Amino acid sequence: MAPRGRPDAAAMPKRGARKRLKFRADDVCSERVTVADYANSDPAVVKTGRVKKAVANAVQQEVKSLCGLEASCVPAEEVLSVSGESCDSSDEMDTKESINGRAASRKKKSKRHKEDPDGGGGEEYPIDIWLLLASYIRPEDIVRFSLICKKAWTVTCTAAFWTRLYRRHYSLDAYLPLRLRPESMEKLHCLRACVIRSLYHMYEPFASRVSRNPAIPDSTPSTLKNSRCLLFWCKKIEGNRQEAMWEFNFKFKKQSPRLKSQCCKGLQPPIQYEEVHTNPDQDCCLLQITTFNFIFVPIVMGMTFTLFTINVSTDMRHHRVRLVFQDAPVRNGKKPRLDQGVQVVLDPVHSVRLLDWWHPQYPFSPKA
Repeated sequence: MAPRGRPDAAAMPKRGARKRLKFRADDVCSERVTVADYANSDPAVVKTGRVKKAVANAVQQEVKSLCGLEASCVPAEEVLSVSGESCDSSDEMDTKESINGRAASRKKKSKRHKEDPDGGGGEEYPIDIWLLLASYIRPEDIVRFSLICKKAWTVTCTAAFWTRLYRRHYSLDAYLPLRLRPESMEKLHCLRACVIRSLYHMYEPFASRVSRNPAIPDSTPSTLKNSRCLLFWCKKIEGNRQEAMWEFNFKFKKQSPRLKSQCCKGLQPPIQYEEVHTNPDQDCCLLQITTFNFIFVPIVMGMTFTLFTINVSTDMRHHRVRLVFQDAPVRNGKKPRLDQGVQVVLDPVHSVRLLDWWHPQYPFSPKA
């Protein structure tokens, strides 16, 4: 039996060889585009299983022209010439193009970050527009306004912003201390602090906040922990009662947030407005305790306030306040050792008030 001869190598199709989808410019018309070109395309004919981008663009141009819409800015001849060149490329180039496209998009993103390190991308308006918009915001919305962008924050640092805010809410009926009256507000020194203090006299939403404070707080204030005592004084109060009462005042400076987190300083006001933002009482508050009798209090100035409790007095009619001062702050999670500190007990207590530096009854220097 004669052996069979091998078939001619030229007659056998090469393994892995596939037909390519050819596209000619004159084939772009609505009659020659079928559903089979999209949904039922044979993977043996089209490797990627999808229509070429150039074909899709050409069909889009055709549909726009049929619907009476404007074509894109690119001429049709240019689109067709590009499509003819792209369709003659091999299927392997599609995979390379997709990989190169991803890499190019990543490069564009990194290039945008390098060109605009501030993370721009939006419109940038001049500072005069932000100053104009600032004339229409409420005092309680100043923080929200300053967080919009850096220029909005810069506007809130200017003397013009605080002067306009004061004039907008000034009322002749309001009783103001001498330092907060219009003739004294022309000074730039401590302007921001003085305007904020005046708003608690003139602006009704702020004034109503401080008027609702009860004589004894519902819960023991915890904001004074690890604060440093700057001053202490007491005075006799002559009231409606037959016997006078005594008022004990402790001025504290709260621990700065940057000391807790050990982070760098935040935004600082521009140099030309440093005098406007000067405030000697920044982060300060006053603990005011009124008692029915005089009680001896040891020297606690310069010490750290570590414990504050309010309990019911022994006669069950009043309250008892205990204050503990130590030489060093107490770390988080640790209890203060009472045997190492100075303990102050005030009993019986009539009222306990915590006044922030902007409170109308907080004492501040007229020269501030």
